[in-house]
Amino acid sequence: MSKILVIDIETTGFLNQGGSIVEIGMVELNLETGGVEVIFDSVLREDILTRRHILPPMGWIFNNSDLSPDEVREAPAAQEVLTKVQAIINQYPLGCTAYNKQFDFGFLCNRGLTIKELPCPMLLATDVCKLPSRNGKPGYKWPSVEEAWKHFFPNTKYVEAHRGADDAKHEALIVYELYKMGLFRIN
Repeated sequence: MSKILVIDIETTGFLNQGGSIVEIGMVELNLETGGVEVIFDSVLREDILTRRHILPPMGWIFNNSDLSPDEVREAPAAQEVLTKVQAIINQYPLGCTAYNKQFDFGFLCNRGLTIKELPCPMLLATDVCKLPSRNGKPGYKWPSVEEAWKHFFPNTKYVEAHRGADDAKHEALIVYELYKMGLFRIN
């Protein structure tokens, strides 16, 4: 009972823009040992995917990762993948998290998945990383995955791949650091 799931999705845009999920990666994090294991990694094709999802401004993912539109066009249908994802989520009674959980879980819940949510590591890392806010706003800015990584692992270079499982592995290690600090808590 010490294992949680860390999920990372890749999309063609924001939910309110009609973005399409194109990849889901999930890793298991053992909170006792810090061990991370890839549990699931799949590209998927949603029926809503059209040419507009591939072109700017929606096609950001295709210009900022090695994922190609052809991979998505040839991927398994979304419902098939989402059914597998829900079955895996159900195997983790302690729950799941995601870096910028509101984004990832917003899409997944919108697609009908039920998730027992754990705290958001991005929000927890905000007061740890203490990055200056933008435009003179009060408080600290939410750290990107790379910014949080640099804080917790200053001697290990990391460039976010924007691929599901790879991003989830690195995010899980950030979660583990927050857990060891007593900030990431399981209810």
